Amino acid sequence: MAFPVKDTATIGIEDGEVTVKGWIQEIRNLGGISFIVIRDRFGTLQVTAPKKKVDPALFEELTTLPRETVVSVSGEVKASNQTELGLELIPSALEVHSIAGSPLPLGVVDKVNVEFDTRLNSRFMDLRKPEVRAVFSLKSLLCELIAEAMRMHGFSEVHTPKVVASGAEGGATLFPVEYFGKKAYLAQSPQLYKQMLMSTGMDRVWEMAPAFRAEHSNTVRHVSEFISFDGEMAWIENQKDVMDVMEAVMQHTIAGMIERGGKHLETLGKEITLPKAPYPILTYSDCIERLQKAGMDIKDGDDLGTEGEKVIGDIMAAEGYDMYWIMEYPTVEKPFYIMEKEGTPYSHSFDLDYRGQEISSGGQREHRYDVLVSRLEEKGLDPASFSSYLDAFRYGMPPHGGWGIGVERLLVKMLDLGNIREAILFPRDMHRLSP
Repeated sequence: MAFPVKDTATIGIEDGEVTVKGWIQEIRNLGGISFIVIRDRFGTLQVTAPKKKVDPALFEELTTLPRETVVSVSGEVKASNQTELGLELIPSALEVHSIAGSPLPLGVVDKVNVEFDTRLNSRFMDLRKPEVRAVFSLKSLLCELIAEAMRMHGFSEVHTPKVVASGAEGGATLFPVEYFGKKAYLAQSPQLYKQMLMSTGMDRVWEMAPAFRAEHSNTVRHVSEFISFDGEMAWIENQKDVMDVMEAVMQHTIAGMIERGGKHLETLGKEITLPKAPYPILTYSDCIERLQKAGMDIKDGDDLGTEGEKVIGDIMAAEGYDMYWIMEYPTVEKPFYIMEKEGTPYSHSFDLDYRGQEISSGGQREHRYDVLVSRLEEKGLDPASFSSYLDAFRYGMPPHGGWGIGVERLLVKMLDLGNIREAILFPRDMHRLSP
């Protein structure tokens, strides 16, 4: 609209003639008077058209346009105790920018349940719904708050390649791409590049960018393209240094969502609770023991799995914690770049879990060249394929560690959404490549 409906203090009867621009959401023609609701990103405004006071041709056109037609309506703003906004517009002129087809692929305000696939197939229409759009306003705020927190902690933002020669975690979940006759892939993560940067003196870096996983998963938690928030920091003593920074960033971000996201949270009917800090720390072995006591058939060395994560989440919720750390996973289950805990089968690794779901993995990295080469070989990977990466370690690499967080996973848990695709504008998975 031509004026900011979100700030009604700037709208007054003294403003006189104004123009509003948006979509026709609803038309109610009662014969002697018609009400037309115009919607834009800030909200809705009622256009009130008394038949006796409005030009007959204008009245006819206004009341016969299809819903979702894009218009500009000019007229006089008046106070009204019959509208939610406390204002209404008496029209004097109309410009039609685009007439909407009929029937609509799905309704914007109709109280009719629509299959999720139908919504995604017509995502442009789905996103006209205030409650759907509110998710992405909150996602934008989430990214803004993360960036704010990272800069507060002395991190520099970087941008690493998304077309790469090798994967950070092997080739099983890589998307191959044609690259001038060479073998290339879409990046699983910026892992190798952010580690390389630790050898440059850029000792605190972060990135928020797309990542790609060719996983044959069809769940509410997995997609093929997502936004990954990655950080890496040098000169650490151990993984706890990394965890302390992450915890501070999470607390700042969630507190900011509560403080600044009020309007959008209200639209969604959601509340966010700030996790109790400091976050408790469990070891992998602790979790195995707790799950066994809970009756799960699980033993040391097994993956905790989705069900195990949920059970641990319930246990921690009973203790009053939404967020908690799980650290020291078995080395055999971790990527080659995670440092082993000397003399044990465990590693200097961690996950950050949020109400029963892993939202982040990280740890201390192996910075010693010879050990790193051995780890690659143990994982069945050819060190020659990682030569550019290894060079950064061959010529001096400080101790370092870092993390990766799925932005959408974090948002989904924060807002208690049912499907990660709710937090992605145009999701990509095994079955969806368009729109």
